[in-house]
Amino acid sequence: MTRNPLRHSLLAILIVLNCSSLWSAPPAQSFDLVITNGHIIDGTGSPWYSGDIGIRDGKVAAIGILADAPRTRTIDAGGKVVAPGFIDMLGQSELTILVDPRLPSKIYQGITTEITGEGGSAAPLNDAIIRADHAGYDHYHITPDWRTFREYFARLEKHGMGINLASYVGATQVRRMVLGDDDKQPTPEQLDQMKALVGQAMQDGAVGVSTALQYAPAPYAKTEELIALAGEASKFGGIYATHMRDEGDRVLSAIDEALRIGREAHIPVEIWHIKVAGKQNWGRMPEVVAKINAARADGVDVSANTYAYPAWFNTMSAFIPPWAHDGGDAKLIERLKDPAMRQRIRKDLMTSSTEWQNEWQEIPGPESVLICVVQNPKLLPLQGKTLSEVARIWNKDPMDSLFDLLIEDNAFTEVAVFGMSEPDVVLALQQPWVSIDNDSEGTSPEGILGQEHPHPRAYGTFPRILRKYVREEKKLTLEDAIRKFSALPAQRMRLTDRGVLKAGMWADLVVFDPATVRDLATFDNPNQLSQGMEYVLVNGVPVIDQGKMTGAKPGKVLRGAGYVP
Repeated sequence: MTRNPLRHSLLAILIVLNCSSLWSAPPAQSFDLVITNGHIIDGTGSPWYSGDIGIRDGKVAAIGILADAPRTRTIDAGGKVVAPGFIDMLGQSELTILVDPRLPSKIYQGITTEITGEGGSAAPLNDAIIRADHAGYDHYHITPDWRTFREYFARLEKHGMGINLASYVGATQVRRMVLGDDDKQPTPEQLDQMKALVGQAMQDGAVGVSTALQYAPAPYAKTEELIALAGEASKFGGIYATHMRDEGDRVLSAIDEALRIGREAHIPVEIWHIKVAGKQNWGRMPEVVAKINAARADGVDVSANTYAYPAWFNTMSAFIPPWAHDGGDAKLIERLKDPAMRQRIRKDLMTSSTEWQNEWQEIPGPESVLICVVQNPKLLPLQGKTLSEVARIWNKDPMDSLFDLLIEDNAFTEVAVFGMSEPDVVLALQQPWVSIDNDSEGTSPEGILGQEHPHPRAYGTFPRILRKYVREEKKLTLEDAIRKFSALPAQRMRLTDRGVLKAGMWADLVVFDPATVRDLATFDNPNQLSQGMEYVLVNGVPVIDQGKMTGAKPGKVLRGAGYVP
């Protein structure tokens, strides 16, 4: 057989090419964005490590040495911290996200996800509630064109938002849907209606059921009612979150109630903004910690969160005893105008009680109450003044000033109240089961929102902890603070694809210098954005880029385990 040299040469070349293709390295991954030279603090509490983070299609696609990987954009972290985006465990932005969906006050803190819905919630809604709450909607120029969570979430997704948002359904909300604002107990049929509303909200995407038991009409609900509603949420994998019935003299019995609800409804318990309120209770946080540690040791799934400031923030009408709220704000105003009723309210405020949390008895004095938000334009000059200053301006006694301010502002006024001690605040912050909440709506120094005088925590909570408690006072390590900001809340909220930096997770992350990050907001001048977040990414998209807000709205609605598409 005659050999064909050309044929054999071609065959040899093909064999060589085929072998080289078998043994060559796989093609390099390509990324939308690679963050290089970062000190990665992954959220678990582990020490930092060096590495690059590759992001593709909104998720962390790879962590490692990615120097040669093709990418659309590179961010050089320059030895700064790269960490998971921060999760605000109680955010209150359900209305303001419709005013300014970028939520500047949140993203400049590094917040990429908010959980909201404290007792009241954006839904369910009916015409009676909308009429009763018109002052709040009018204040923000919002038309509530939704009735269910499904409709509310659809509105959020249509308009876009700067961060991710999840919501509880409020026990107060479903009570008002069925019973209104009256001091009465549900019949079995009415309780079934309330449970059905909770079940529907869970299927619409709510993450659990919540209470705010200090604010009427919530105090009218008995524990058994709350167990029934929490039990309904439990069927859908929900959580029970609570602003407890008392955070002052009866704080331990309030914890007992929360633990009972958790046990009997078979549901995890989250205690919001854990505190011991009132000067007579300062120093009692060790008792609170011991009670929760004992419950956890006994198998109760209970945890808490804090904003780590010595002043709380709530509606000024919380000073008024629950009986005077029966029927809603309009009835409250009527009673404050009636001399006999007014005298009865005054007597109640002057008397210590085991029946309700009397904030008037908890504060050092009227100088401890700071007027923050009013609706009546005539009262705007009072924002930023204390109740004692208002009393001097009006030439009235402080309690009459409180009553008359509520009348003039249709019970809308919101206040900061200085009623906690710093050692108690620190001890709560240091507990391994305590995460972080803003307990403030997302806001902005501009527009309608910038006309308010909020609690500084609205702008400063997370950077303040990094500055004050990590860098300056060394009450926390940086790694543990990041864990409290990310993995711990994600674990509690069952956000299995967020809260930790690893491949496959959504790319919510922050880049900052721990030596310079800081809060600027103060009680005197709160409308100041925090500084130091150089990059904040939500679902892989920068909302802060080189320290500046981009205006992007890549946030998602995060729906609970019971969601039915």
